[in-house]
Amino acid sequence: MPFVELASSPHAPGIRPVKIHYREHGQGLPLLFLHGGWGYEVYPFDRQMEALEKQYRILIPDRSGYGHSTPVNEEMPLDFHRRAAAETAALLDALGIKKAILWGHSDGSVIAAMMGLYFPERCERLILESFHFLKCKPGSRAFFERFAAHPEDLGEETRALLTKDHGEEHWKTAIRRNCGAWFRIADSVKRPEEDLYEGHLGEISVPTLFVHGRLDPRTEPGEMESVQKIFPKAIVKFIGNGKHAPHCEEAAFAECNRHAREFLSA
Repeated sequence: MPFVELASSPHAPGIRPVKIHYREHGQGLPLLFLHGGWGYEVYPFDRQMEALEKQYRILIPDRSGYGHSTPVNEEMPLDFHRRAAAETAALLDALGIKKAILWGHSDGSVIAAMMGLYFPERCERLILESFHFLKCKPGSRAFFERFAAHPEDLGEETRALLTKDHGEEHWKTAIRRNCGAWFRIADSVKRPEEDLYEGHLGEISVPTLFVHGRLDPRTEPGEMESVQKIFPKAIVKFIGNGKHAPHCEEAAFAECNRHAREFLSA
């Protein structure tokens, strides 16, 4: 089980050192997959590894606080995405990788976008899947509040996957921390249109593809339309049958992979 050790990480404040577990497959240009807010196993990238490992060196890290990486018990700070971007840059340093393609899902897409903003020299291309733009998401408020308070309400299959990923001792903490951070982010806004990028999303200079399910329940009305208006040079592909994780959904993964292949080979 491969690990790298970081002297510290802003995503795990006060903990030294920080161990980051990662999965590695294939060879070629580095392609880093960044998991969502609940970890890797709930929305795995198996279909992408199968499709791309002959062309790319695929790396899938567990962020600190997730999976087999160093556990974190404190609340996630409101700027946890930006902190995770800094941790990702440090991980690339530790692995000796100067530049990589980043494919982020959900919270991972926010982190990948922040890599594009703050560490563009480390990014070959960005694939942003199931993207979050707005800080305040009224349609998801009840979802975040419920599972921050009662992660045990999740279905049996999801609980089993979370246990496999984080262990019986830590999976509830991972869910509470992530869901709690999202509704605290919403509580911090002064205007409903405030975004996670403080108005700078369109300044990303790295070639960028958005892959988004038309049926994504975590997307607010008009949210992706705002992204297209602010970031017109990005490519946006909507997947008609896609929900919150097109990359691993039976009805959506093939179309998701096709868009990714076309973008990466352009």
